[in-house]
Amino acid sequence: MSEELLIRHCSPTLAGIKTGNLFSCPCSSRSEIMEDVRRLNRRLAKKGLCIMPLRVSNGRALLYLFRPDRLRRDLTDADALRILREAGYENVSRCACLTTLMRRLGESADFPHEIGLFLSYPPEDVRGFIENHARNYKCSGVWKVYGDADAARRKFDLYARCTTTYCRLFKKGCSLDSLAVPEK
Repeated sequence: MSEELLIRHCSPTLAGIKTGNLFSCPCSSRSEIMEDVRRLNRRLAKKGLCIMPLRVSNGRALLYLFRPDRLRRDLTDADALRILREAGYENVSRCACLTTLMRRLGESADFPHEIGLFLSYPPEDVRGFIENHARNYKCSGVWKVYGDADAARRKFDLYARCTTTYCRLFKKGCSLDSLAVPEK
């Protein structure tokens, strides 16, 4: 997996302004992607980042780059907990939630709607998406917004500016290690 792909799809998480990002990449085997993941985790762990494959099938890997401490905090939000429990998450520890998410991804080609909670989407927007069957939203960008549209637009803009900046810096020679911001 190329570092350029990681930067293109995960800059807001690398910059510390988002809990996690998902991206898909080609892989020839599970062992190949696991070696890439181990190599990246050795480099990124000291910055408070972790990467893990959520699903590997048909020559592609769905990878999740995230900040474990932020994910733990996000998943303890009262609204997030309700959504997770309604979706069948019995144990709501971070590790158990990731295991359940991986199982749910493996059971269907579609994304389980609660996945937004793992990606810094506001719980009210995740709930709105579920209850409205992805319709009747106020605006859309990185996600469909059912709550505060102005705040969401500011986040969309922040994420886009971050990605543009990180891609430009990487092309100028900045390394992945220098672009990954340590956990605060």
